[in-house]
Amino acid sequence: MRPGPGPDRIEIRGVRVVGVHGVLPEERRRPQPFELELDLDLADRRAAASDDLADTADYAAAVAAAVSVVTGPPHDLLESLAGAIADAVLADVAVATATVTVRKLRPPLPHQVESVGVRVTRHRP
Repeated sequence: MRPGPGPDRIEIRGVRVVGVHGVLPEERRRPQPFELELDLDLADRRAAASDDLADTADYAAAVAAAVSVVTGPPHDLLESLAGAIADAVLADVAVATATVTVRKLRPPLPHQVESVGVRVTRHRP
């Protein structure tokens, strides 16, 4: 492979899932909607040349892993939740770097806010 400007990336947008995360008691009592974005930087660019599914990351598995984390045990902080999602997505050896955005769509604030979110990036060790 010739060196290029950067890794190939799989982008996943608008994953909506309900979970129970947050510090406040009302956030722990009832499920609330979250929206996820996943950017998966691939370990190499073989898939673009080979057109072979075996040479890339499985984005369906990445979404399933992310949903499993959000529907799993609660996290107090969005940073912790996003980090756990990134770690789960990095289980696919084709993924070198995972950037995860988590947005809470109904944050418990006294003002009109569309969402509150965090973005974390994790690299394969």
